[in-house]
Amino acid sequence: MKITEEMIIGEVLDQYPQTEPVFLSHDMHCLHCPVSRGESIGEAAEVHGIDVEELIAALNESVQ
Repeated sequence: MKITEEMIIGEVLDQYPQTEPVFLSHDMHCLHCPVSRGESIGEAAEVHGIDVEELIAALNESVQ
């Protein structure tokens, strides 16, 4: 399965716990806050000013 920006952060972390360091390396330190259970990767990237395409590429690389 390919990770997309529409996917919910919490669900990605549940399925692929190895992605946590990738999120953290992109300054997304709110992984365990309640918002992450309902916020998409794209929404969070926008709020945090993160290049979503770069983040998605790194996340997909970590799960291969």
